[in-house]
Amino acid sequence: MVAVSIRVLLVSVFLAGACRPAPDEGSGEPDAAAPATPSGSPIEGPLIDPAEIVSGGVPPDGIPPIDDPTFVQPDAVRFLDPKEPVVAVEVKGVAKAYPVRILMWHEIVNDEFDGVPVVVTYCPLCNTGISFRRPTVDGEILDFGTSGKLYRSNLVMYDRQTTSYWPQALGLAVVGPLLGMELEPVATRLLSWADWRSAHPDGLVLSQRTGYVRRYGSNPYVDYEDQERPLLFTGEPDPRLRATEHVLGFAGSETVAFPYSELERLAEGGVAAVNRPVGGERIAVFWKAGTVSALDAAMIPLSADVGAAAAYLPRIDGRQLIFIVDGGRILDEQTGSEWTIAGEAIAGPLEGRRLEVALALDGFWFTWAAFHPETEIYRAP
Repeated sequence: MVAVSIRVLLVSVFLAGACRPAPDEGSGEPDAAAPATPSGSPIEGPLIDPAEIVSGGVPPDGIPPIDDPTFVQPDAVRFLDPKEPVVAVEVKGVAKAYPVRILMWHEIVNDEFDGVPVVVTYCPLCNTGISFRRPTVDGEILDFGTSGKLYRSNLVMYDRQTTSYWPQALGLAVVGPLLGMELEPVATRLLSWADWRSAHPDGLVLSQRTGYVRRYGSNPYVDYEDQERPLLFTGEPDPRLRATEHVLGFAGSETVAFPYSELERLAEGGVAAVNRPVGGERIAVFWKAGTVSALDAAMIPLSADVGAAAAYLPRIDGRQLIFIVDGGRILDEQTGSEWTIAGEAIAGPLEGRRLEVALALDGFWFTWAAFHPETEIYRAP
């Protein structure tokens, strides 16, 4: 596991009436001003300013999570355009793709991978996918819903077992009985459907048969990709980059954001590779054209191509690799093997081998900078 620790943040707010009754907003919610504290915890109050937890305009689960997801084989999928983004998660060798066209309307999927409980989420306002292992508390596996609240324009989840609040930016219970408890992140990427399918022909894809009637494939945030002022964001966005610039961020002893625009400047034949140490851990960042934004045109497949970025630990069997781009191909200098944006070697001595995915946040600049104001910005040489 990469030594770089990451905090991720997402958010969504739009009225999407649930097909099942939502819980009564006035009952069972924690009081942000006077939260419960776990027995024996040294924490005596909320971990964030309660005044910054605001209503997003919907009741709990008004944006309905998917609690019983169904999946299909990649070769059975007919509803996705090759360039559409999917949230890619792999645990215990099980690879799953969660189309953003579906997550746009649900935000949270309570799932499991070969017996490992995981919550997979996507934030439309932050364009960020993040996954966590779902912990067991007092013998019960936590499952998560949308609280209807926001923190700094960031989705606030709640767990249904204790109604504690969990801003995804923190992966931490900030209000409620589980105050101070931290979730374990799971490496998550945003890739095009075509690139994910090529890497995982035997994987699983979230089905559009969710039990809800939604306009999957449509984008309720038309032209949000170019907004200068993000929706429901308090304060002023960091002016060093455009608010909705796509970045891939790392946080730990060193905090660095890799803007897509800088990676694209390095690209040759639509691909780029950067080798860089971050917080003492060497990483490789790949970028590839061919993934559309989910937050541009009214229909996602018609949106602008913004590309995709992913980060990996650049070693195989303990051997460090250095990556270059030659003739529009990502190659490692040590063996000459060719690699894809999905971190798979497709030609050469290492064909069939895969790089370990590094923990990184793929999202809009304003979200990254809001929680990492000290961040360095990578600039292409």
